Amino acid sequence: MPVLSCPIREGARSHPDAEALTFGGRAWSYAELDTDVARWVAALEAHGIGAGDRVVSLATNHAASVFLFWALGRLGAVLVPLNARLTAAELAPMLEDIRPSLTLAMEPLLPRLPGARLLESFADAAAMGSATCRPLETTSPRVVLFTSGTTGRPKGAVLTEGNFRASTRGSAANLGAHAAPRWLGTLPLFHVGGIAMLTRTAYEGGCLILHERFDADAVNRAIDTEGASHASLVATTLERVLEARGDRPMPPSFAFALIGGGPVPVPLLARARAAGLRALQTYGLTEACSQVTTERPDEADGRTAGAPLPGTEVRIVGADGDVCGPGVEGDIEVRSPTVMAGYWQRPEATREALRDGWLRTKDVGVLDVRGRLTVLSRRTDLIVRGGENIYPAEIEAVLLNHPAVQEAAVVGFPDDRWGETPVAFVVRRPGQEQPGAEVLDAWSRQSLAGFKVPARFVWLDALPRNAMGKVERTVLRKHVLR
Repeated sequence: MPVLSCPIREGARSHPDAEALTFGGRAWSYAELDTDVARWVAALEAHGIGAGDRVVSLATNHAASVFLFWALGRLGAVLVPLNARLTAAELAPMLEDIRPSLTLAMEPLLPRLPGARLLESFADAAAMGSATCRPLETTSPRVVLFTSGTTGRPKGAVLTEGNFRASTRGSAANLGAHAAPRWLGTLPLFHVGGIAMLTRTAYEGGCLILHERFDADAVNRAIDTEGASHASLVATTLERVLEARGDRPMPPSFAFALIGGGPVPVPLLARARAAGLRALQTYGLTEACSQVTTERPDEADGRTAGAPLPGTEVRIVGADGDVCGPGVEGDIEVRSPTVMAGYWQRPEATREALRDGWLRTKDVGVLDVRGRLTVLSRRTDLIVRGGENIYPAEIEAVLLNHPAVQEAAVVGFPDDRWGETPVAFVVRRPGQEQPGAEVLDAWSRQSLAGFKVPARFVWLDALPRNAMGKVERTVLRKHVLR
């Protein structure tokens, strides 16, 4: 098994003056980033962090998160970045599962993570850096990223060093050679897409242009004046970049934008290409370390999510378990060195997801005769709002705790800006007064992140159910579209 070393340490030796990171008006060369990472290693060692330990972070994008990621790798420890948009109640079960050795949070988020240390200043006391830099293997766990199943219960996908390196190789092979790419990092570093930007720039000797949050004007400035060559966006952010850009032509230094997070309207992709922004539609998921398929630059038409990345296999499987031919719909399954090691301490869920070397995504799609994938459904009941996954069961559980709610069901409603938004159907509990939408909105916000709160609340006398007693969500979706 190959032994792998920290790419920041390697970069400091081979191209020390090359730019590795920019954030908040400051730039780090590989040599400077190596020095800061070494200080973070020393600070972590001072807190007793070693191989196999889990360190939780709660943060929006910040240079400190970059230092932390690479420092933990040198110690053989594992990063568990939690979604900074979640409430304390939503974070609690994840902390219980992980049982971290250390928790870190940015100052505004400290109240959500009791006992956490301040992330931004964590390494300030480390005057000297540590030389520790443990070798890694392809199977070495690097991060645990929580993703919910259709039940809404969080599961931690364990992604390895080999997963990230394989993802980098596959994406680079698809996009073509590009010396020292400059990836624009607007996706959050607690999402697999954000960490993919972080890792692939280092593995390819490039630079991560990290932004604290998405801002269309800042993205365009990075494209025009900072030499950004690649970006990863979702449909809503792509549209906002185009609107803010106006008639300005794209500079030749910008190569591609990868567009994921759910189906992308074909007219939007066509509009991007007309503006000179080469946008490639993708399909991916956390359990496969981001990208699975991506349009090939020489045949991109925005009508599919592209072919599997080099080194990745995709097949469509029918309800009978047989592999389907071109044009036949079924479940999407993936085999690749990018596929996760499994779910953290969830052996049954792991066995369900990984069978005979294939990841069962539970997404529905179809392959054409050229092997290009069209995604028809992102898991059975999943709602994808602006790239954020929303699971109806989680919202329904919150609504059912309201004293006036007897039944609740949540479905996705098409939205021009966000792709989909959740709509809640509720049934009044007998003897209770029907609360207004503002009351249910406020109730939901006590337990749910803002992007999960239903855009509408629709009262019904009863939820439609089939002979097995299951809610007929297709009927509810038709109700919304009336």
